[in-house]
Amino acid sequence: MSSFWHEFVSLDLPPILTALFSSLSCALIGNYLVLRRQSLMGDAISHAVLPGIVLAFLISGTRSSFAVFIGASIAGICSALLIEVIRKIGQVETGASMGVVFSIFFALGVLLMEQAAANNIDLDADCLLHGQLETIFWLPPQNVFEILRLSTLSQLPNEVFVSVAVFVFISIFIILFYKELKLFSFDEALAKTLGFNPSVLYYVFISLTAFSVVAAFKAVGSILVIAMIICPATTARLFTDKLKTQILLSMFFTIIATIAGYVCGAFMPIWLGFENSINTAGMISVISGLLLLMSVFLAPRYGILAQKISRHRLQLQVIREDILGLIYRVEETKKGITKDEIVKTLRKFSSDYFIKNAYSSLLKNGLISERNDTVILTEAGNIGAVPLLRKHRLWETYLVNRVGLNPDHVHNTAEALEHYTDQELTEKLQERVKNPETDPHGKKIP
Repeated sequence: MSSFWHEFVSLDLPPILTALFSSLSCALIGNYLVLRRQSLMGDAISHAVLPGIVLAFLISGTRSSFAVFIGASIAGICSALLIEVIRKIGQVETGASMGVVFSIFFALGVLLMEQAAANNIDLDADCLLHGQLETIFWLPPQNVFEILRLSTLSQLPNEVFVSVAVFVFISIFIILFYKELKLFSFDEALAKTLGFNPSVLYYVFISLTAFSVVAAFKAVGSILVIAMIICPATTARLFTDKLKTQILLSMFFTIIATIAGYVCGAFMPIWLGFENSINTAGMISVISGLLLLMSVFLAPRYGILAQKISRHRLQLQVIREDILGLIYRVEETKKGITKDEIVKTLRKFSSDYFIKNAYSSLLKNGLISERNDTVILTEAGNIGAVPLLRKHRLWETYLVNRVGLNPDHVHNTAEALEHYTDQELTEKLQERVKNPETDPHGKKIP
């Protein structure tokens, strides 16, 4: 093995694996927290486990991953239970109980750390608060075949095994209880009706949240772990409405953020000529945030750009239909209408930009044509206008006959509803108003 790859396997592979599996655990849990609108639960637990970590260190006298994991897990579970107790007994909202619990627990953790420091006990506050991936390393042999032996792999840092074990455990739990967790996230009332116990599932789930947060401590610390919980799940949520797809996407974004963040934090400053690298945990969180920010704008369904394009298309479609309906009504009176008159009539509903673009689109697609100064419907345009006018006049009839509105007050409402009425609703309208031949104004319903 070359010196470069040996150095990479020794110094970079263990922290990458630890960060990756810790972040994946957080992302899996984060999907359900985001769906349940309890994203801050992860933040509350990440702050609340601090006294458990410090007490575990003070009692055991060691910084071993197992002792820290046990202490932090106990503190995390206790904080989650206390949040629920305060919420029920105090009759306060979940956010308020979270704020009370994690503030007290975090303050207690800080006091314990100061006490440890005063007694000259080696407990690194920076590692607990911000993470310290850079301290995770491995000294494997040079020979590749020796590295792949189980006896050699068993010497990997404990943080790697803990993060992998937690990820596997959470993955198995989600696979086994996928249906229950889905009901638990979307409809607790239905879950109770079907015989599930949401309270038990809630406490188990919160315990898993505590485990995932604790597993991520060495990777990103108690402050930045919230980014690992919220960002990938929220990013994935912008792309889909399906839970399975969301979970897979959140894992995909987590992998990208972890690898890209580690590379940018560990290697990018050196490539740019700086002497020292920067905190990789912080950079992983930054990349996660950037992915979320990009998705807010660029996600194909719920992104700002996609929604703007969708509204633009919808507005153009509405104006195109309004133009067809306007020309059809004018032709019923055996009169004609010019382009300028169309623009002037529709200007109160939209801007000249949309009207002219819609007009050009109809002209280009052969739905209207210009004869001298008059705009007329083509055969295709007439076919498109007839269903539209039918829906409009059926709505006017319904609003007058069934709702009881004055015939002079139904045109604008019917004009808005006609654009969102499909064939099924049109048939129901026709049945409700008993298939009339004319509308309340005496005009024929085509």
